[in-house]
Amino acid sequence: MTALHIAWFRFNDDVSLERAEQHMAACRALVGRVPAVLNLQCGASYTNRAGGLTHCIVVTLPNRDALSAYLDHPAHVPVATALVADVAELQVMDIEV
Repeated sequence: MTALHIAWFRFNDDVSLERAEQHMAACRALVGRVPAVLNLQCGASYTNRAGGLTHCIVVTLPNRDALSAYLDHPAHVPVATALVADVAELQVMDIEV
């Protein structure tokens, strides 16, 4: 059974579209750098159905035990830290599929 790590969020008002896309590019670049990541998709919502949240990241992991390996990986930590610094609101869910 694979696992999904899902984060949805909105950036602070002063974060430019260019800066937001730089964050998304940094997230996409984790594929191949973090062994636990099977797939990573992210981007901006094209609707307003998420209660003000505007972006989402979906990470596919081989199993639930790989979550800590992903979160603690030295390539992931600075990407996540930089992202969170520019985020006004964040929600996260981890599920098995």
